[in-house]
Amino acid sequence: MSDKPRESEDAPEKPAVTLPGKVEKIIPGVLSVIPEKAQITVEGAEDLYKEIRVENTLPDENGKPVGLKPGAEVEVTIEAEKQATVPKNFSDSKRPADQHSEK
Repeated sequence: MSDKPRESEDAPEKPAVTLPGKVEKIIPGVLSVIPEKAQITVEGAEDLYKEIRVENTLPDENGKPVGLKPGAEVEVTIEAEKQATVPKNFSDSKRPADQHSEK
């Protein structure tokens, strides 16, 4: 569903996770000031943070704008540059923030 093409097959992969989601509802836009939004529930997110709202305009395979329908199954991908990440040590139960506060 991404509108940006991958650089090449040789390009190193960015750390990423893709979570399933579902379009719960479409929120109409207000005149031409606020665009229509799709409210998406992201599976695997915490209850208070599982709903996101994004502009309901996506490019189709021909580059023409399309919108999501209520009930549509979607994928939400979170991707970062490698330099924006830190290694995780799952054998250590402390979070990095906790480690910095100890002296």
